[in-house]
Amino acid sequence: MSFKDNLRDEMSYQGITLKELSARTGISYGSLSNYLKEAASVPSADVAVKISRALNVSVEYLVTRQNHKLEKSDSLHTLPAKIRRLTDSIRKLNDRDFAIVETLIEKMSEE
Repeated sequence: MSFKDNLRDEMSYQGITLKELSARTGISYGSLSNYLKEAASVPSADVAVKISRALNVSVEYLVTRQNHKLEKSDSLHTLPAKIRRLTDSIRKLNDRDFAIVETLIEKMSEE
């Protein structure tokens, strides 16, 4: 995945809008929007650092999807945002619902 994909994925995971990211970083809305466009390029190092700090992720993660958190607390941080979202939701389930989801995933992965 590219910088723009990782940035878009992380913003979605954290529920952060471009407007909010712009306010956090001091980078214009238009510039941030350009980093998310189809033909987007990777921003300069100083801009990437501002973005990564605002999202509390490493620059390396935004570029390569490796070493996600600046302060890594567990191995889940190297997973894509959509899997982390599922993990967050699963953690909120009661024991009965967790067992149902667990069985469903096991059955689906067998196929």
